[in-house]
Amino acid sequence: MKASLVLKMGQQLTMTPQLQQAIRLLQMSTLDLQAEIQEALESNPMLEQEDENHSTASTTENTAQEHSNNTQAASQEEPANDAEGQPEPEISEWTEQIPSELEIDTSWDDVYQSSASNIPSSSSEDWDFTSTTSAAVDLQSHLLWQLNLAKMSDSDRIIATVIIDSIGADGYLQDSLEDIQDAFDPMQHIEMDEIEMVLKRVQQFEPTGIAARNLSECLLLQLHALPSNTAWLAEAKTLCREHLELLGGRDYNQLMRRMRIKEDALKEIVELIQSLNPRPGSVIESKEAEYIVPDVIVRKANNRWIVELNPAIAPRLAVNAQYAGYVQRADNSADNTFLRTQLQEARWFIKSLQSRNETLLKVATQILDYQRGFFDYGPEAMKPLVLAEIADAVGMHESTISRVTTQKYMHTPRGIFELKYFFSSHVSTAQGGECSSTAIRAIITKLVAAENPKKPLSDSKIAGLLEEQGIQVARRTIAKYRESLGIASSTERKQLL
Repeated sequence: MKASLVLKMGQQLTMTPQLQQAIRLLQMSTLDLQAEIQEALESNPMLEQEDENHSTASTTENTAQEHSNNTQAASQEEPANDAEGQPEPEISEWTEQIPSELEIDTSWDDVYQSSASNIPSSSSEDWDFTSTTSAAVDLQSHLLWQLNLAKMSDSDRIIATVIIDSIGADGYLQDSLEDIQDAFDPMQHIEMDEIEMVLKRVQQFEPTGIAARNLSECLLLQLHALPSNTAWLAEAKTLCREHLELLGGRDYNQLMRRMRIKEDALKEIVELIQSLNPRPGSVIESKEAEYIVPDVIVRKANNRWIVELNPAIAPRLAVNAQYAGYVQRADNSADNTFLRTQLQEARWFIKSLQSRNETLLKVATQILDYQRGFFDYGPEAMKPLVLAEIADAVGMHESTISRVTTQKYMHTPRGIFELKYFFSSHVSTAQGGECSSTAIRAIITKLVAAENPKKPLSDSKIAGLLEEQGIQVARRTIAKYRESLGIASSTERKQLL
């Protein structure tokens, strides 16, 4: 064989930059898309955001100028009408002037009341502390802030700092006192009684129950902080100190025998203990709040369900006509080439956004049509649905539907759900039909909510109740669905009447 040159013709699929951009925008979440749009507006001079009053901006400006000229002419012709008969000023005009010199006893509110802030005061019902905080504070920072206010010697302050560093996010002491003692230099001669004394000082910090070594100590710290006249306080301390394992095992009969109390008294004691916080460190959250902005909105109007895009997530973009007019076709200069490139990229970006919105609306509409029972009756009426069914309905590939439904949210009268929530596997029924796994989870939640707290339903009992409704589900499948819903087992759900 010898090497030779052969000319062949063939076809292959190549992803153009425009297609790559459209796919990238399609799989972006709402927050990522808003950041991408803002970056495009800042980097591309050809792009601009359309205002709702954009089309009437010039007309409004001319009207305002004409009104200003008429006002000046009227003031020159009728100077005597200043005292009375003066027309009302326009709302948009600046109508107040702050005097350069104020009297000594003059307050700001007396001079300029219209500048009052619309932020609610701390005594108002609309006050939200988190809206005025710039950054979240972690547990260690909160404890160190209290340590700086406490009166301690230098050596005790060093020990307290090490103890605070050993506290986990749940508020418990992660290291033993022996490990904390070993962390110091032997030349410092830190004794165990010193560490225990400083630990008791740290345990007096807020939140109550902090720096506990176990659950019993955590609950006891919180019980000691309650008023001495609290009902059943002594019995609750005894239970947390000596019989906490029995309470965790729900062995109420053994508890009543050992503490020599009746069922009503045990119920009061357990309610007092349940009012405490077993994880005091969770009170101080260091994570920033995460917000979900829905991509589509579903609402009912005139007895019909309507799907529409959320106008707040994607502002309307347009090509700047002034800059586009500077582009000259026959000019090959560097500046003109730059303008042509930016103009083409702006058109591609706008087209990709339109394609994304159309695809998202089309998929959301198909989901609404298919899962109409959910919107009318709730999760129990959810039908089994897979990506292939929506892909066939809209004439797209499954991968495209997967991109559209990932990190995209729908606002409904029943709450905000990710689009993937409406897709679920199916379970066969006795009549030969299919039932959605989401509907089964909703039925399990409903059965558990209506159960007798003293005799909660076991997984086998729930499977039997579902079988009576014609839904055949194995016990281990019920356990898997129950755990995914965050529902405890029947033993842990058992309560006193």
